Amino acid sequence: MLMSPPAGLEESSLNASAIFNLGKAAVMIVDDNNFSLNLTNQTLMGFGVKSRHQCTSAEAAQELLKSCVIDLLVVDCDMPGMDGYDLVRWLRGSRLDPNAYIPVIMMSGHTPESKVAKVRDCGANFFVARPISPLILLERVLWVARDVRPMLQAGNYIGPDRRFQELAPPKTTGERRQDRIHEAEQAALSAQLEAADAAPDAAKEATA
Repeated sequence: MLMSPPAGLEESSLNASAIFNLGKAAVMIVDDNNFSLNLTNQTLMGFGVKSRHQCTSAEAAQELLKSCVIDLLVVDCDMPGMDGYDLVRWLRGSRLDPNAYIPVIMMSGHTPESKVAKVRDCGANFFVARPISPLILLERVLWVARDVRPMLQAGNYIGPDRRFQELAPPKTTGERRQDRIHEAEQAALSAQLEAADAAPDAAKEATA
């Protein structure tokens, strides 16, 4: 069953047309480890995010999500008591308007395939492995902001349509930008060579 986001959600500061204006994004970070919590917070500050809610437990996050409108949830997978998976499942099924539909990034220092599948199945948008560089995290934040998969309910699952595309974008290394630069340089060189090859023919035609 498809679940349409509530009216006005497209005006979120994390929508595709405004993803670079992170200064207006309200982000919630949930992590029981204070070091990891502060590190994620400092990284988001570096992106220009000014509105941040920090919670050291899923239970505290629940209460805030009931009263505060959030644009992005960044949550640790493994926490004592109610863990990150339970929090995301609760949020997706809560029908809170508009928080039930927000992008969710889950993070963990352990990355077995079973955990990635568990993240997908609880209704999150994306999984990020720690340790992670600020550049990679920013790339992932912008990726989930562009995630246009419809929300649906199928049995016990509520979340982004898993049939639409994979949970994660194509696997990359930290050199993705360098790869694009290299490709652009190669394309420019090829264009120059083609132009040089075409020049003698053009000269012959002009003198014919």
